[in-house]
Parts: sequence; C-alpha cells; structure tokens
Amino acid sequence: MTIREQTEEIERKTLHPKARLSSKSKGRLRPEKEDEIRTCFQRDRDRIIHSKSFRRLKHKTQVFLAPKGDHYRTRLTHVLEVSQIARTAARALRLNEDLTEAVALGHDLGHTPFGHAGEDVMREIHPGGFEHYRQSLRVVDFLENDGRGLNLTGEVRDGILKHSKGKGLIIPLSKADAAETLEGQVVRVSDIIAYLNHDLDDAQRAGVIKKSDIPSEITKVLGDTHSRRIDTMVRDFIYTSLKTDLNELRMSDAVYGQVNRLRDFLYERVYENARAKQEFRKAKKILLDLYAYYLEHPEEVFKDIPVEQRPNKRRMVCDFIAGMTDRFALMTYERLFLPEQWMVY
Repeated sequence: MTIREQTEEIERKTLHPKARLSSKSKGRLRPEKEDEIRTCFQRDRDRIIHSKSFRRLKHKTQVFLAPKGDHYRTRLTHVLEVSQIARTAARALRLNEDLTEAVALGHDLGHTPFGHAGEDVMREIHPGGFEHYRQSLRVVDFLENDGRGLNLTGEVRDGILKHSKGKGLIIPLSKADAAETLEGQVVRVSDIIAYLNHDLDDAQRAGVIKKSDIPSEITKVLGDTHSRRIDTMVRDFIYTSLKTDLNELRMSDAVYGQVNRLRDFLYERVYENARAKQEFRKAKKILLDLYAYYLEHPEEVFKDIPVEQRPNKRRMVCDFIAGMTDRFALMTYERLFLPEQWMVY
C-alpha cells in the first residue's frame, strides 16, 4: 500500500460514517493520477496555499481599510483563524480535517480589495453582478495557473461556493443553500465564529466601539473576552451537533440567538457606521475609476493572457480588479490619476 492508501484506510476506520472519505471523493474537473503520499484533499489544500491569490490575501482588507496598526486582521489572518476553528470542530466531530482545511483556506480567494466595500462596488458596476464566493470559485477553476486553474475536487469547490451567508441565515434551513458535505458546513459556521470575534476585537482596537458598548445579554451568554466567546461558540456547536449524531450541524437556541444578535450589533455599530461609510466612499471612487480606465485600455489587462483564453472585456477587467490587493489598487490609482511630483534642481 502507498502512504496515501494507508491514510485512506485510517480514514475509513476512524472517521464518522457521515464524513466524506478521501477515497470517495467526487473527483476533479479534469481527472489526474493520484499522489502516492497525499490524499486528494491534502493536495487541494497544498495547491491553495501555494497559489498567488492566497499570498495576496495578506494585503487585502478584512474590515478596516488600509489600517496602520500591525495587529489588525487581513484576509490572510482571517482564513487562518477560520481554518483553526474549523479543524478543531472537524476533529471533535470525527470529520475529514483535510477537506475542512482546504475549504477554509480557499473560501475567500475571490475577495476584492477594500473588503466588502469593494465587493459592493463590483456588484454595482459589473454586468451580471458580483459575489466573492462565486469569484473564489472562478479563481480556483480558471484564473490561477495561467487559465488552467487549480483543478480542485468537487467537494472543495462546493464548500467554497456555499460558505457565504451575508445577512442570511448562519445555518441555512434549505439543503440547496448548504454545502453538500458536513465538512463544508463546518467551514460556514467557523467563518462566522471567526469574523464576528476578530471584527469585534479590531473594532475595539480602532476605538470604533468600547467593551462596555457590547449588549450585556451577549456577554452573559457568550462571554466577556475574545477567547471566551470563541470557546463558547465552538463548544456549543460541537456538543449540540453531536447530540444529533451529525444528522444536523447546529448550535443551541440560546447561543445561536446571541450569535445572531452579535452580528446585528456589528452591522449597526461597525460595518455600517458613519466612519466606515466615509472610507467606503473613497474606496468606491478608486474602484469605479480603475474599472472605467481598464475598460478603455483593455490591452493593459490582456497583455499577459493568451488570446484563446480571453473572455469578454468586462469579465477580464472585473477579474483583474478583484485580484488587486488594497495597496496595489492605491498604487495603481496614484500612478494613473494623480500628477507626478516634479523635481526641481
């Protein structure tokens, strides 16, 4: 037996009957020979980590645009926190950790610069709209590897596509809205556990809110510190799901109610407050101008892309701008639209 086959045998013996086994994967868009050492989900994880779009996450905003402090979260630190939470839950539930980790690390690859402000702009100006989870799937299916994509397994692709919830239900009632694997569903819940807690932490660091502003009902149930809130949510999610024998992944009513209340609090006081909206207007101006410029100068986007791989002009401009980091967008805007300083000798 190869090392991969030994790992697959361990999965069959130790994972929950409802876990997705590597040996039972739906496979890839383009069939490939299996690796001797790594399972298919381990290879997906590695491909994501080594991709250019993953590295760019370190300079993409989570909430606060172009923060000057060293400790604010970025998209990269966010996906790492999601991965850690998701792996903890997956291991406790005896699900496939490798599949869970691959989905967690790849779920935000399609995010625009300037966080959700950037996504709102692209949704407004791009024909057909824009959703970061669909763009994430486009990244792994097409944009990486010079148009060849990463050729990920169907389970990872599905988990990436179904991870987002916006203001919708954290745990969807409809099967059509949920990932087809329990591992993908774990990532969806882990995503919100991560971002609610680190966004609250960053908002306090930025002085947008104070600890005393958090409603007492939330702290009473979830905890009054960053670590206690995460611990409460993760433990509740694990133990409540175990009570159903994984027929349903869920939280208890008490905790789920306060998680939703915390999300509403963050939308009101952080995501949609006056200071944030003022910065979002600046980001919108930058992306609108960049989009218009590259529509007029598509050769600057297409120059490194083979002719046979070029889709329509608007689609490629959207892909190009969505792939920008915050600082690259700012540098490009300055180069294109601001006058250069003249040196006087």
